[in-house]
Amino acid sequence: MTMRVNRLGIMAALPQELGDLIESMHAAGEVRTETIGRREYHLGLAHGVPCVVTLARVGKVAAAATASALIHVFGVDAIVFTGVAGGVRADVRVGDIVIGETLMQHDLDASPLFPRFEVPLLGMARFPGDATLNAALANACSAFLADEHAALESRFGVHPPRLHRGLIVSGDRFVSSHDEVNALRAALPDALAVEMEGAALAQVCFEHGVRCAVVRTVSDTADADAPESFLEFLHALGGAYSSGILRRFLAAWAFPRDVNLPS
Repeated sequence: MTMRVNRLGIMAALPQELGDLIESMHAAGEVRTETIGRREYHLGLAHGVPCVVTLARVGKVAAAATASALIHVFGVDAIVFTGVAGGVRADVRVGDIVIGETLMQHDLDASPLFPRFEVPLLGMARFPGDATLNAALANACSAFLADEHAALESRFGVHPPRLHRGLIVSGDRFVSSHDEVNALRAALPDALAVEMEGAALAQVCFEHGVRCAVVRTVSDTADADAPESFLEFLHALGGAYSSGILRRFLAAWAFPRDVNLPS
């Protein structure tokens, strides 16, 4: 599988969700850092791939603003968002990985003017992740889970982590109660995970014809235990998951090697 691009954007909301990516860029060679809109954008080679890496911060507005800068200022051809999420479907457990085949905003409701969840004037509610990027991420995730099987089984016991692909939903709220997660399950039975940025990224990329993908590690199950589970997982394992997945994804990806970076 090949998709030639000049430069890849990589985003996360929190520092731990980027793992050691920025450090690996500095180790590989020159990195240029540019500050726009109070965000630092790091330009360089990440595991041999021309990248712009940045923290979007938390929430849909932050994700949309960062994606717009990546597209219009830095000219990226594709964007990958990495991070953690809450599991929604009953079989999605802490430690699992979810790839967003489609993404939507669970808190968008302009009814009765427009159907619930539909983005006004676009006529759609669900935005696709890029199939080629998703396939490459799935290969990287599967390799990570296979390589780390013993350590993950030791930590997670009888339920070693699995990979899921399907719907990820986004909203400007940290879902952290049984009532909230049950309401999501009732409204969107196919939702696998919930987070706060992916659907905004997917909408911006759709509107500008830029490929995107979202990969999330499940840190909690979006219930009353979510705040404690989220923080524990983020600090203990968030970076290891992101580093392991991104390293395998970037190493296997086919990019042109004649790009002069930084620029």
